[in-house]
Amino acid sequence: MIFGIKEKSIIFDPCIFLFLAIATDIPVLLMTGFVVQDTYDPLMYLQVPLIYCLETEPQQGEEEQKVEQRLLYPLECFLFGEDPCVGLQKLQQYNSSSSAQQCGRVFKEGETVYSCRDCAIDPTCVLCIECFQKSVHKSHRYKMHASAGGGFCDCGDLEAWKSGPCCSQHDPGTSVTMETVQFIFSYRYMLVWKETYELSEELKPKVKEDTYFCVLYNDEHHSYDHVIYTLQRALACDQNQAQIYTALIDKEGRKAVKRGTLSSCFVLVTGCVVGLREVFCQVALEPAADNNQLCLISRLMLHDAKLYKGARKVVHELIFSSLLMDTEFKRQFAMKFTEHYKQLQEDFISDDHQRNISITALSVQIFTVPTLARQLIEEGSVIKVIIDTVMDMMMEHLDSNNRFQFQGHNPDKFFRVQVIFHDLRYILISKPSVWTETLRVKFLEGLRIFLHFLCCMQGMEEVKRQLGQHVEVEPEWEAGLTLQMQLRHILAMFQDWCSSDERVLLLAFQECHRALMSCTNQPFRSEPTDSYMCKQILHARPYKVSEEPVSIHLPISRLLAGLYVLLCQTGAIQYLPDFVDPLNFTELAEQPLRCVVLAAQVCADMWRRNGLSLVSQVYYYQDVKCRDEMFDKDVIMLQIAASKMDPNHFLMLVLLRFELFDIFNDNCSSKDQEVLKQWNRLTEEMLYLIIIIAGERYVPGISHVTKEDVTMREVIHLLCIEPMAHSSLVKSLPENESHETGLETVISKVAIFKKPGVSGHGLYELKKECLEEFNPFFYHYSRPQHSKAEEAQKKRRTQEGSDKALRPPVPPPFCPAFSNIVYLLCCDIFIHILKRIFQKAAEDRSNRWTEPMIQRALHLVGQALLEEKTQLEGSSTEEVTFDFKTGSRHGKSLFHFLTKMKSLPSLKAQNDMIMWNLQMFEVVKCLREKSGPVASFSVDHSKLEESVQDKEKAERKRKAEAAKAHRQKIMAQMSAMQKNFIESNKMLYDNVPESSSQSDTAASVDSRVAVGPQQGVCSTDWEAQICILCQEEQEVQAQAPAMVLTACVQRSTVLTQNRGKTLSPKGTYPLFMPPDLAVGTHTGSCGHVMHATCWQKYFEAVQNTTRNRLHADLIIDLENGEYMCPLCKSLCNTVIPLIPVEPSNESAEIVGQHLTLERWIQIMSYNNSEKSQAEFRSILSFGVQESPKFSRSITEMLGVCANTVHRVGLQTAPNDLCPYVPVMSWNTCAYTIQATDNMLQEEGKPLFGSLQNRQLSGLKALVQFSAAQRLKSSQAVIQKHFADMLAVLVPVPNVENTPSILEVDFFHLLVGLDLSIPALYQEAAVDLQPSAVSSAYNHLYLLHLLTMAHMLQVLLSHRKRLPVFLLRSLIVSLFLRLRAGVTGFCVEGVKRGVLPFLRCAALFFNCLTGVPPPEELSESPESQLHLLCSYLSLPSNLFQLFQDHRDVVTTLIKRYKSDINRMFCHLVFRYPHKRNRLIDLPEDYSVLLNQASHFKCPNSSDDERKHPTLCLLCGVMLCAQSPCCQEQLNGEEVGACTAHAAICGAGVGMFLRVRECEIVLMASKTRGSPYPAPYLDDYGETDPQLGRGNPLHLCPERYRKLLHMWQQHCVLEEIARSLEVLNVMFPFEWQML
Repeated sequence: MIFGIKEKSIIFDPCIFLFLAIATDIPVLLMTGFVVQDTYDPLMYLQVPLIYCLETEPQQGEEEQKVEQRLLYPLECFLFGEDPCVGLQKLQQYNSSSSAQQCGRVFKEGETVYSCRDCAIDPTCVLCIECFQKSVHKSHRYKMHASAGGGFCDCGDLEAWKSGPCCSQHDPGTSVTMETVQFIFSYRYMLVWKETYELSEELKPKVKEDTYFCVLYNDEHHSYDHVIYTLQRALACDQNQAQIYTALIDKEGRKAVKRGTLSSCFVLVTGCVVGLREVFCQVALEPAADNNQLCLISRLMLHDAKLYKGARKVVHELIFSSLLMDTEFKRQFAMKFTEHYKQLQEDFISDDHQRNISITALSVQIFTVPTLARQLIEEGSVIKVIIDTVMDMMMEHLDSNNRFQFQGHNPDKFFRVQVIFHDLRYILISKPSVWTETLRVKFLEGLRIFLHFLCCMQGMEEVKRQLGQHVEVEPEWEAGLTLQMQLRHILAMFQDWCSSDERVLLLAFQECHRALMSCTNQPFRSEPTDSYMCKQILHARPYKVSEEPVSIHLPISRLLAGLYVLLCQTGAIQYLPDFVDPLNFTELAEQPLRCVVLAAQVCADMWRRNGLSLVSQVYYYQDVKCRDEMFDKDVIMLQIAASKMDPNHFLMLVLLRFELFDIFNDNCSSKDQEVLKQWNRLTEEMLYLIIIIAGERYVPGISHVTKEDVTMREVIHLLCIEPMAHSSLVKSLPENESHETGLETVISKVAIFKKPGVSGHGLYELKKECLEEFNPFFYHYSRPQHSKAEEAQKKRRTQEGSDKALRPPVPPPFCPAFSNIVYLLCCDIFIHILKRIFQKAAEDRSNRWTEPMIQRALHLVGQALLEEKTQLEGSSTEEVTFDFKTGSRHGKSLFHFLTKMKSLPSLKAQNDMIMWNLQMFEVVKCLREKSGPVASFSVDHSKLEESVQDKEKAERKRKAEAAKAHRQKIMAQMSAMQKNFIESNKMLYDNVPESSSQSDTAASVDSRVAVGPQQGVCSTDWEAQICILCQEEQEVQAQAPAMVLTACVQRSTVLTQNRGKTLSPKGTYPLFMPPDLAVGTHTGSCGHVMHATCWQKYFEAVQNTTRNRLHADLIIDLENGEYMCPLCKSLCNTVIPLIPVEPSNESAEIVGQHLTLERWIQIMSYNNSEKSQAEFRSILSFGVQESPKFSRSITEMLGVCANTVHRVGLQTAPNDLCPYVPVMSWNTCAYTIQATDNMLQEEGKPLFGSLQNRQLSGLKALVQFSAAQRLKSSQAVIQKHFADMLAVLVPVPNVENTPSILEVDFFHLLVGLDLSIPALYQEAAVDLQPSAVSSAYNHLYLLHLLTMAHMLQVLLSHRKRLPVFLLRSLIVSLFLRLRAGVTGFCVEGVKRGVLPFLRCAALFFNCLTGVPPPEELSESPESQLHLLCSYLSLPSNLFQLFQDHRDVVTTLIKRYKSDINRMFCHLVFRYPHKRNRLIDLPEDYSVLLNQASHFKCPNSSDDERKHPTLCLLCGVMLCAQSPCCQEQLNGEEVGACTAHAAICGAGVGMFLRVRECEIVLMASKTRGSPYPAPYLDDYGETDPQLGRGNPLHLCPERYRKLLHMWQQHCVLEEIARSLEVLNVMFPFEWQML
């Protein structure tokens, strides 16, 4: 941003014209003058300074109101001559009656747009979301992506669509004749006010003041934070005001931040009504009266770069909504645009704004229209204009040889120059179907200019091999490769245009050949010499790539190769001699061959001293991004030369350029191992090149194949590597100019789609019938891909029981023009090369050959034999001219070497391939000699192979059966030995009493009760545990060193019935959990056990190492005590000590006759009064025992866990003395059990038997830990908590402000009462606790009381807003007779409402007492009420409780009637509580995008890009990553999502960023991570950032996985895991989301 005094750099003459913003709400004004200008001018001159210049802190709303009242409304009345509303209706009626409607909606940055892959003329034709939803293209193949801004909707443009040009909204309607509405405009010339310090006379205020404005302008360079900081210092304003200024500057491009003395204003209003549009278009395009002046639109365009950001946007929208909406005006505008194209691009390159707010961005709107593009070529020579512009911009990069040299270039400027190539692509995007002579002339003129540009690239950035020391400064290479990538599609489109007209194609070849011959790049430095080999002589100029300069950039040579193939494909090759002299194919092949050799030498590590720059160039040379116009074209040129040259001479030339000629001529030797290694690698690459030239025929024009065949072969070879996802296939295939790969048309023919699971993505697997087309030396394989494909195919063949020979596939025949290439495979030089290689291998000279070399040589032999076999089978022997000399001396020599190589141990891996070649020798020899019918020989040969395979399979089968028989024999022997042992020791088995097993069975059945006098025996205590750190085993005992479980404590709203309610530390909570379960504390554990001492050492080590790690605070919050589990890497922040379960074997039935519920209530409720102390002591007669004594380490761990639960749950500082420490432990125990039950019900699993052992261990440890908390706290505090909680159920003296039964959650109350009641037995002198007998009755009576109260709570929840007298009557009648209000629906309603409470109680008592549940509870979760009642010692008919305890009814009535008034006004929640789920998402993602497009930020009125983000917990749409919606949270500025997560999810958030198609997980203000969205395309893949743009549909399984992650409280853990994997270098500010 530029900060300073900004004078009137741009001001329009105030006497031009005015258009009203009818279709927009932009509150700005273009000051105008009219026929009666004198009437309006004084008003305007008076009011404009008063409105815009006199306020110190101008308010936008007030300014808009003043403009409307003082300027716009009077002008509207004057313009229409009537009520403005009436006049506007007439204009709108005329607008709707237009015969052709266009949408013309201007896209904002980030707005989602759609393109139909079936109907769009080119990818730039797009629809806005409203038009797309109402068009036929919704059911077609479409793509969606985010707009960069600046374009507009093409709905209604007939030239943009093959079909369906209009949506239902913009279909042409019936024509309506409009009454004459005429506007007479008299305008003067538009001026650019260039004076620095003076206003025009008309705008000068009558009272001159010494006033200036300090204006801050946007320059797209300075960051937000820098500008905010500068404003705070310069203006002495606070941060909020500085942020507001910065946001306005970024949006509008400027902002007056301080009032001075000089002001400037620029006001513009666009009009979108057809009547005004036509007038404006005529006025804007009308030539100026003064010949020295340009027309209005020309001046607007030429001064675009001088306008600030906001003004540019308005001007562009004016052009969009006027000139581009009419075909004729669009044509005239395009001509003006082309006329000023060079100047506009120069202004853009020197500008500092992005292209989407530059006038040059309008090129896509005019150059992509096919008819307009043709007209611009014919009349405006637009191709020449564009290329001339590029040449002028890049003239500074030309060296003395007239070639580009980009060393030290300006990257920003170079990037802006590259944008011009987009315009050339737009012009060429649709080739003509009909050529006119003018079009031919102008196109060829443009082609000549383009070839001149390519001449500057031919041979640029030459490199020379560095010897001795490493290059000091690596040369610039990115610019040249980037330029090559930009030209890739342009070169293809030029060739495509040429192919559509025979004459143009021939003339283009002529021009291209002339340009190539005129290039002086890379001249030979010596005269031709003769080279001899195998009685062959080659006359060629010497050249060594390793010693001479060489370049990888050869665009003209490659373009010539492409045009030559097109000549062959179209048949125009026969006319070529009429246009060019005879071609010297040796010269044509020279430079491509050098380039291929350069790549080979780089692979051989001969150029390693030249650094990574050359390695990178070679990589891109063969990469999918560049290879079709680089490597592939070089191969084609070599194939052209091979088809026209003598095959011996061609191979000799190849040997010379690979610098292997002397080696294969036996004229060179060396003992240097490095040199030998390089020779071997070069030989491999040379053989590979011959394989490619002779075997790669899948190019239209070289063989009779189609583009579909080419794509199919590419896909086959990609899938031979491994099954691949659709996106991976698309990335590996070259795109055409329309960004299409053709994959969809062929994939179903060659592959089978495997749908994805809950994670991962869908994969395509190759069909078996396509495997025979696999070529291990496919020329588009990289070295890693080649290795992986070879390994995969050998593994597959081994599994199928076949040999490992990877045979060359049968290629399609060459076209006649290229048919001579096959003779490379049978010429003398070729045979000589093979013999030399095989000889070295047969002689086992290991340093002279490599296995890859032999593999390639065998492949070439196979290619030659296959070629001869194919020709012999298709023609008679006399007609076949291809002869591999299988019967000659050379052939026998090769056969002899192969036979010898078969027995070499070093070539064992190639044995199968050698055998196949030997068999092929015999096949071809028999075909030559006609020893028998070909068919019969083929059958016999196949039978021979089959017999070998059958023998191998039979041998494997025999071995498998033998192994199976051996195993059976051993098992039979073991069984016999067992029987003998039993017989010999029969007395031992006879002495076992039968009654013992029966009694055990009976006891196990009778003991399945967890509560009350019939409570069963604890089945198992903790088993011996093994520490995961030291691997030592230890028993869990009270006096032993502590064993701990890793655990994570976090706040939760998973169970809330009142989302958005915040937890208040004041009032009744946390002692009483409200029934809405608004915010709870969940404690989860991964179940891994450690010694407490081992954990402490590990935790200290984690803290020490993590502090030194970069951005470690994003993964682990050290202040919160977090660490990762050493074994499973789960996130933890505390440990839970393992407490042994106390056994209970005493019989307690007789006690029940003396301690009734009534007596128990009386004793417990009056325990805190002095007169009842003696009565309470009588309860001790029923049994007490000494409290358990824990070791010091267990006691310490109890404190550690309790403090963490208290600190996290209440978000407070650690405080051991806080009375709520034990309460929070009870609450987290209850909440965790409820969350576990909620998860099991959601998944439809039974209560018992579904949890993993580690989950059950964590739950059991948590319950025992919560039960032991009373021993760590003051007994008086615990007793006070018990009395307060009991007062909810029965009257308790001296307890006040007790909540009603509708204000508490009864399961939390059950856990709190059960775990605190042992404190009543505490004596001052001795630590006591209730015995098993006392505990049994305490548990039983508390459960009965709470069950009855909860049943009443459920009944009352079904009756909303009952009058007080009816509520009192209902309670009385319910307790007295159980008749009124409990019949019919209410009985079933109570059962359903009370079931979750009983399930949680069963889980709680199971973990507390250790009594196993009935086995039936581990089965189906349906119809389990009676089983739960049995396990909890409750009657099957729960209403029976009221009959069994009828004596208690009076006490309960007394308690509950006192709360009737509070019951009446309290918010009632129905039971059972609804299970929270994530919100319902639409199946089609475009529905979400549509919702996001209509999203309006609640705190901002502008239409700039927003980031609509959907909360998946509650469905609220938020404005993320925007300063407008930041809020204060704990005194800190945070984003909307962070603030919302604090309320909605207790800090945990799960958001869907709609425009980015990405889930964001949040767990605190500073931590979050992206997560794949649950939307998949048809190929089973997600699409983050809508990069691929395929239609997306909801995957229910993945959305369910997200739900389970949230319900199981794994969001924090998932964030930590993802951040652990990612190497975070630049952390994202999650608090600003």
